[in-house]
Amino acid sequence: MVTEKGRRHLPPYVSYRTFLNFLNNLQQRVPSRIDRSFWGDMLSGSTGTQLMAALRFLRLIDANGKPTEKLKPLVLAKGEQRTQILYEIATESFDFVLQSSIDLESATYAQLEEVFQNTFQLADDVCRKCVKFFIAMTTDAGMVLSPFITKRTRTTHAVSGTRVTTKRNTKRTNQKVIVPQSHEVIPNQSSWNDMLLAKFPSFDPAWNDELKLKWFAAFDELLKRGTLRG
Repeated sequence: MVTEKGRRHLPPYVSYRTFLNFLNNLQQRVPSRIDRSFWGDMLSGSTGTQLMAALRFLRLIDANGKPTEKLKPLVLAKGEQRTQILYEIATESFDFVLQSSIDLESATYAQLEEVFQNTFQLADDVCRKCVKFFIAMTTDAGMVLSPFITKRTRTTHAVSGTRVTTKRNTKRTNQKVIVPQSHEVIPNQSSWNDMLLAKFPSFDPAWNDELKLKWFAAFDELLKRGTLRG
């Protein structure tokens, strides 16, 4: 667990894929300092800030963004060598989990969440992202995790909108679909607008920040499509 001047850093809550992609981008050359002038063209401001926080927590850079002796070996390592380095980094950085009372090989997802919550007092959405990063990294590090944890993670991915390709068993039919041609049957654009607007949920100030952002994004999309036009 990393602390500087009495301040405790939060565990990584950036996307683990973003973390891996960044490591791959460093394979050509590791800069003497990792700062906004370096990653600004690759990442958005919020994502870059989250990534920097993750690198500090994992002790891959110091407080000033200077790479530690662990970063370059991790960047260049492949296969089993990278797995071993990730294992060493994970066991050192996530010691608060490994030294807790839970057994990662039999613990439930909720028990793992509680360790993060009790240690850092995280907001629910941030806690979920921290746990997700932890599971992804420790899996790459070769650690054995409880099936109750990994099963919950796969379910969460499906619910959160990750595209899942499934085979559909459909029977071919010779039946023709009759498309109504009457203008009285097909609603006009104004009717469609009213129907879609009626289905759109009302804004609730009690929602968490993530849900609020999704609502505004959906509302903007309606505006762009002309749904709310007269």
